[in-house]
Amino acid sequence: MTTPTTDLSPAPAGRRSWLRDHSELGVCVLLLMLGVLVLTDALTMDVDITQRGPVGPKTVPVVVGAGLLVVAALLAVDVVRGGRGQAETGEDVDLSEPADWRTVLLLTGVFLGSAVLIEPLGFPVAGALLFWGAAFALGSRRFDRDPLIAAVVSLVAYTVFNNLLGVPLPGGPLMGVL
Repeated sequence: MTTPTTDLSPAPAGRRSWLRDHSELGVCVLLLMLGVLVLTDALTMDVDITQRGPVGPKTVPVVVGAGLLVVAALLAVDVVRGGRGQAETGEDVDLSEPADWRTVLLLTGVFLGSAVLIEPLGFPVAGALLFWGAAFALGSRRFDRDPLIAAVVSLVAYTVFNNLLGVPLPGGPLMGVL
């Protein structure tokens, strides 16, 4: 009786090149897993039938999950048939230049700072600081105009979310004024 041997040699060159030529299938697998996760979570959601309206909380996740599965299947078919994504042409990006880590770090700091300040200062103030800080990090140096625009955008966003959409946001010291 012969015992089976385990072949530890690398995959044949033909198989490896096929996988390399169809590497977009990894995106298909990712979309498939994400779609299954969203559908599983949506379908196992515990919803009280008396508290829902005509469109329940399961509707949008089921539609999104099903859409992810359809896109994964269509993309897989396209890739297997020879479809390829377009290579990066770099029209608006100079690929020879290094990353601008200063801007990335400034944006990260502004975002984290506004996340910390939103509770004590409220959304209008923290949002204005976020918008102004993002404009500064991205290169705008108009100190006469940017803070005013940031304040207006923040107040409009606060009013739309808090008053029109019913999404409560912390008002902070301006709670009585707004």
